[in-house]
Amino acid sequence: MRLDKYLKVSRLVKRRTVAAELCQGGHVKINGQTAKPAAEVKPGQTLELRFGNRLLTVKIAQTPEKAVPAQLADTLYEIVQEIHLQTAPRENPL
Repeated sequence: MRLDKYLKVSRLVKRRTVAAELCQGGHVKINGQTAKPAAEVKPGQTLELRFGNRLLTVKIAQTPEKAVPAQLADTLYEIVQEIHLQTAPRENPL
């Protein structure tokens, strides 16, 4: 299954176009390697997603053939780690 489609079906990202933009921007990695939207994902692989100040690492449990009900979406992956990154303090311009 394509990476952008998997991100949409698993509901890690709301829209496939947003998933593709994240991939093209270098915010998604498969097993530590920056991935393109068309990259194939398989069970057992690790995904790293960076959303603003959040870094989410998940392990792919299964890749469905088609969309799944919302209640089953979280069974497609296992959260390995979730980190909220600190933003650098801004200097006061005055």
